[in-house]
Amino acid sequence: MYDVILSADRGSFTDYGGSSVLGYVACMPSRLVPRFFMDKFFTPKVKTDKEGKALYAPYALRKIESLLSESGFNVAVIPPEKIEKFAGKTRILGITVHDPFGLNPVSAKLSFLFGGGPTWTAQFFDELGQKISDLKGKFNFKVIAGGPGAWELSLRKPEWIDVVFLRDAEVDLPKVIKGMIENEDVPQVVRGKDPKVDDIPPIKNPARLGEVQITRGCPRGCKFCSITPESFRSIPIDVIKKEVEVNIKGGWRRVEFITDDVMLYGSSKLRTNHEAIVKLFSEVMAMGVDGIWFPHISAPAVRESPKTVKAISEITRYDVDRAAAPVVGLETGSQKIFEKYMSAKAFPWTPKDWKNIIIDATGIMNNYYIYPCYTMTIGYPEETEEDVRESMDLVQSIIDHKFTAWVFPLPVIPISTSYISKNPYPKPETLPEGYWDLLYMSWNYNFKVTRDLIPILTGGIRNKFVRNVVKTMINKTFSSIDDIFRNLKETKGEYSKTFSKINLNNTVGIIKAIYWLIRLSAKPQ
Repeated sequence: MYDVILSADRGSFTDYGGSSVLGYVACMPSRLVPRFFMDKFFTPKVKTDKEGKALYAPYALRKIESLLSESGFNVAVIPPEKIEKFAGKTRILGITVHDPFGLNPVSAKLSFLFGGGPTWTAQFFDELGQKISDLKGKFNFKVIAGGPGAWELSLRKPEWIDVVFLRDAEVDLPKVIKGMIENEDVPQVVRGKDPKVDDIPPIKNPARLGEVQITRGCPRGCKFCSITPESFRSIPIDVIKKEVEVNIKGGWRRVEFITDDVMLYGSSKLRTNHEAIVKLFSEVMAMGVDGIWFPHISAPAVRESPKTVKAISEITRYDVDRAAAPVVGLETGSQKIFEKYMSAKAFPWTPKDWKNIIIDATGIMNNYYIYPCYTMTIGYPEETEEDVRESMDLVQSIIDHKFTAWVFPLPVIPISTSYISKNPYPKPETLPEGYWDLLYMSWNYNFKVTRDLIPILTGGIRNKFVRNVVKTMINKTFSSIDDIFRNLKETKGEYSKTFSKINLNNTVGIIKAIYWLIRLSAKPQ
């Protein structure tokens, strides 16, 4: 009998075939991506041991597993398809959620661009909920949900979830679990306190893709973000190396640093700590891993310390065929919007320097084989057409310099745990008209960059056949999608409605998808 079983929906409990970038496909409306492709290529099942426990799992679940086992609970981490097997063997089912209702910025954008309807992230969560609801009635366990998408559940808690847990878990989660087991009166929504760095235990079992957390939180304090400045801390290097060793023993030779800004590791007051970063990358690479990648970096920190970016690239042996593509906040070209919502983001410079910061930082990153995926936040209540034109001017500067970079203008989402939680939720008709021009110019450039870098983007996919399928899908998609964005621009978003009745998951769509795959597999690889 277990005290706690930990799991997640299929969109979260997967290794995306070895390439985390493929996870963005789950943000598409489920109508437009056949389940066959989701199951086979984009969100494949993870391997389990004979009992049904996951051999590797999302990092968040491994962290909770370690925390609860250190607190004396008997815990197991299982993929969603094994929940039936374990449902009668646990008191508590804990799940982590990333985007349960399809409300995150990428999902929101892709949904309204392509005719609406539930994304795959939302559909996977709904399917998990139906399964858990049925099993809960039979076996009488309790359910607690947390994770980066838990804010969505705080807006509308499903009946089958007993407790929604927001923010960090280390201080309060063990007490909440104990209260649930002992049938105490636990609030339906719990907000965890920030732990001290010494209270964060290392993982005990392998995380997917070799994930290891090196920082938690962000000190910049942007108002659209749910991460508070007070929560920032760097994880000690000995803890990081312990987790890398756990992943190596589990068969992972790559390392994926989890951080909101790799350049802030070991920092104080937003100043780059070159020595700490070089020490971290050097010592981890010396453990015999194939490489280190990271999800986020900030433009001001890159501009402040080019030597650190150079050192990271040289230590990790980045080159034209082995590059990094982290997410970087571009946000806006409007000084007015910048000063109101992200005034500390440009530090150690000021908001009026933002354009020069971006141009200089992009050039530095490109010099060292780091290709930024720039995200923008568009749709603030006071944002005018002039503000959008200033953002277009910033993007045009990136294009004029012929940088290797992507730009994704995303609707700014009023996350319930952020300073803008009361802002209206963006809709196509409420966005400035210039948004559609910004969207087209960005995506038109993105297509060119992506075609050039397909080998790098798909290089982490282990299966050669799957890798070739994904490459072909990208090429086929991009050969026709330019017209879509042009029409969106010309109709100011109205063209999105033409996609609302397309469903590739009905019988005809499935037959077409399988036929296409058979034809592809018959070609020489």
